[in-house]
Amino acid sequence: MKFITLDPDTFRKFADKSKYKSFMQTPEIAALREKNGWTAYYFGVEEAGKLKAAAMLVAKPTFLGKSTYICPGGPLLDYEDTATTIFFFKHLKKYIKSHNGYVLHIDPYYELTERGRDGTKKEGGFNHQKALNNLRNLGFTPVASTQPKYMFALELKGRTPDQLFADLKRNTRNHVRKAEKMGVVVRELKREELSIFKQITESTSHRRHFADRPLSYYEQMYDLFHKHGQVMFMVAECELENSDAKESEDVHSRHFATNEEQVSEVPPVMTGRDERAENEQSPIPMSAAMFMLYGDEVVYLFSGSVEEYMKDYNAQYLIQWHMIKYAAEHKFKTYNFYGIHDLPSPDHPDGIYDFKKGFTSDDTGRVIELIGSYELAINQPFYHIHRLLANLKHR
Repeated sequence: MKFITLDPDTFRKFADKSKYKSFMQTPEIAALREKNGWTAYYFGVEEAGKLKAAAMLVAKPTFLGKSTYICPGGPLLDYEDTATTIFFFKHLKKYIKSHNGYVLHIDPYYELTERGRDGTKKEGGFNHQKALNNLRNLGFTPVASTQPKYMFALELKGRTPDQLFADLKRNTRNHVRKAEKMGVVVRELKREELSIFKQITESTSHRRHFADRPLSYYEQMYDLFHKHGQVMFMVAECELENSDAKESEDVHSRHFATNEEQVSEVPPVMTGRDERAENEQSPIPMSAAMFMLYGDEVVYLFSGSVEEYMKDYNAQYLIQWHMIKYAAEHKFKTYNFYGIHDLPSPDHPDGIYDFKKGFTSDDTGRVIELIGSYELAINQPFYHIHRLLANLKHR
């Protein structure tokens, strides 16, 4: 086996065919990181002229001049292949150490245990405990991550939209039908309309107390991935009756403005409809979501909804159904609803899991358990000093 550096195109060709591929392991994500001061690297393991493993890493000086190396969504390899795993990380550690790095952080898109729709282990299903043991034997330690440990997915299995609609939980079907009856329409946003998406996610983040991304992030993701057909920003909107127009204007201004200055800048109806006559009511955005389309799966990544419309219009349900139909019609194998808080438990109800589960049947829905996030100390003294200072700061 040989440890080699790769160019982005060679890496892309390998990643596109990898069983463990993730949109996080792409030259586009590398370019996004580089816009924020990181440097990208590509490595691989070659045997008999063929690549067996590969990784895109980014590095940046973060502590006393020493660099953090991160491998988002990777590396791309079979972690149960002990020989290749040991060889790859042995040489990667050597490279990082010689290039002023003190820690390596990895987030493999690699499943640990096969689980069903309710989160229980599948009888006779796979269990990649050997992969976990290989990482621990190499000195990796588990750490918290911004990436989800557990996700929920709909396996499309060649089903038609009609079959998938029949699979929906009854309440979910009713919500979808109600949204359609109310006149809610789903469409893709253009780049110049991404402020619509941002306003909805920002207001949702304030309501639900999570950190939102800046508009520049969504614009950069659009610029990097949309030309490849790998990102879609969707909005669900509805033309309200004139009797509701004044109320909708008041709701819009109140909901999206975070200070007095923004109230004067944001019109009562979202921009992007200047060509409409002044006396015609523009559609009101009610829900928006961002989707990644990479490899065999559609990934539901970010979303938000205008609270005032959620109960009466159910736009958040229609966006999901629209994209599930899109995934089926375009022959994707998996519709990945992305993260859930933890393994489902009757003792700890999870509204996010329940919402996502409603779009699946016992046969098509499943909980995905990833192997987790890990760190490898490259320069032990610097690594332990950094951990100590981080713990003190946390306390």
